[in-house]
Amino acid sequence: MAARKTSVLLFFFMFLALSSAFPRNKNKYKPCKHLVLFFHDILYNGKNAANATSAIVAAPEGANLTILAPQNHFGNIVVFDDPITLDNNLHSKPVGRAQGMYIYDTKNTFTSWLAFSFALNSTDYQGSINFIGFDPILIKTRDISVVGGTGDFFMHRGIATINTDAFEGEVYFRLKVDIKFYECW
Repeated sequence: MAARKTSVLLFFFMFLALSSAFPRNKNKYKPCKHLVLFFHDILYNGKNAANATSAIVAAPEGANLTILAPQNHFGNIVVFDDPITLDNNLHSKPVGRAQGMYIYDTKNTFTSWLAFSFALNSTDYQGSINFIGFDPILIKTRDISVVGGTGDFFMHRGIATINTDAFEGEVYFRLKVDIKFYECW
């Protein structure tokens, strides 16, 4: 009888050990909401005040506020109020505004630190989405954190994969922002 109990216990523990070593369903994260938006940034260069949607508000000592600083723009702080569209056409109807700032924060390569919100006001979406993170600009696709939101995006969190869809010198760039929410309230 004792040998049988020992055999059953041994079998039970072996089964338990093997079943936990090979999980049946791996926890695959699936987004609860997904959006793809584009934002268009036109940097003020001293000549384009009518069309500019961003401006340099701080620069290294002695630098010009209409031209990005040399040495990978290190020290420049840019604020923006850019149109957001559903496609990559700057002249498409905007669905909201991207508002925030980017700081060029590294001397030896092009990187920036981003903090901004998408303020959406369309028939499809109402509310804001807040982003923050490090942006290694020279990498094709990069991720930044979605840290919250309001309205239709109340308490949403996730990841935004951004890539530079187009750029024209130091005056215009367009970012494609692929937003995946993993927490939706």
